[in-house]
Amino acid sequence: MIAAAEIEPLAVPDDEALDAYSRAVVRTVERVGPAVVHLEVAGVPAPGGRRGRGPAETSGTGSGFFFTPDGFLLTNSHVVHGAREVRATFVDGGTHVAYPVGDDPSTDLAVLKVDHAAPAFAALGDSARIRQGQLVVAIGNPLGFQATVTAGVVSALGRTMRSQSGRLIDGVIQTDAALNPGNSGGPLVNARAEVVGVNTAIIAGAQGICFAIPANTAEFVASRLIRDGRVRRSYIGVIGQTIELTRRHAQRFHLAVQGGVLVTGVTPGSPAHHAGLQPRDIIIGFDSGVVGSVDDLQRQLTEELIGRASELSILRAGVQQVIRVKPAESA
Repeated sequence: MIAAAEIEPLAVPDDEALDAYSRAVVRTVERVGPAVVHLEVAGVPAPGGRRGRGPAETSGTGSGFFFTPDGFLLTNSHVVHGAREVRATFVDGGTHVAYPVGDDPSTDLAVLKVDHAAPAFAALGDSARIRQGQLVVAIGNPLGFQATVTAGVVSALGRTMRSQSGRLIDGVIQTDAALNPGNSGGPLVNARAEVVGVNTAIIAGAQGICFAIPANTAEFVASRLIRDGRVRRSYIGVIGQTIELTRRHAQRFHLAVQGGVLVTGVTPGSPAHHAGLQPRDIIIGFDSGVVGSVDDLQRQLTEELIGRASELSILRAGVQQVIRVKPAESA
């Protein structure tokens, strides 16, 4: 028997590997850092302020970054939503008013405009191409410490997160690049200095579990906010809850999932009302898509469906039916 040759491990000096890592981070920061701004937000309505239990307004800080050369900034909706005034401080110390362009709480994204030449802008990359374990760099202003850089890896892909509006955000990036309050709205950047995400959330009490909205979502939302000032979505006007169907029901009606949306209320005058949808109906499909939960239904109510006749598959009194509904534009 021929003995297997021992494979020598590839010898890479530690300082050489560290130098390569450092050079990648430094190059990224040098290219993207000048595009990042510190946001000071004033006049945000305070919870409970209207009832006299606290101040009527509060203030805060966050991060943002230029993503076009003509002064458009991306940040988080929760940083600037409802603010009376937002001021952006550049890396050179100059401060300028940032005017609201559009705000989308459903994806926690907002666009601002500064009437001043951007010192630099960061290109949005293709977040669909990033991989678990990939090096990423976060730049922002945690706890007011301007132009702070942290680095880590993409910990996981395809996470989901609930926005402040209640909608589910899909495709969220998880990273262990350290984020703290004030990082919100800053860029998550790959080694090619492309923005792959917009930093948005941390889990309080945890270490190294942070989240970013993917750049592909940010690009879509930003284009709609610049065009329309908001993201247009459709609605049908039902109040419902996710329920689990029995295996017998799923098999009987050949359902792909054992779930649906139980209609608990129908808004008067809404598309669902005009279509004849009733409380206790169970929605199990929308056009060709499966509806196994409220989130499934919300995902399918896109701008393209506004005013277009669609088909709802429902269970009513144990009988499967199809009704036609024409979604309207949500307010």
